[in-house]
Amino acid sequence: MSGPPEKMWLDNEAGPLLRPYSLTNGRTKPSATLSLQSLVRSTGRLAPDRVEPTHAKMLELCRVATSVAEVSAHLRQPAVVTKVLLSDLIDWGAITTRVPTEMPDREQLEALLHGLRQL
Repeated sequence: MSGPPEKMWLDNEAGPLLRPYSLTNGRTKPSATLSLQSLVRSTGRLAPDRVEPTHAKMLELCRVATSVAEVSAHLRQPAVVTKVLLSDLIDWGAITTRVPTEMPDREQLEALLHGLRQL
């Protein structure tokens, strides 16, 4: 397969050609406790060019506080894969994490769901 390196591993119809277990080296449990709402942010201690491409993409996404769910969506990977890879970055001191202090209440979530259903 020829072309730019970043295009070699993508197939628009099939999605990424690297399987999740390949990205996590077979690991299925993150070393850090993360929820989908957890916010992660890069510390700047590790340059993106010093890590694997998926970790580098995560560092770029986390230049500002970003939720685990959002990182997962951008990477187009299952949440557990994202959590395992984010845990690597936490262990390396490359990102910090925190739980949001203000969670939406049931009324806000129901209004959001109603709005989404209208779409």
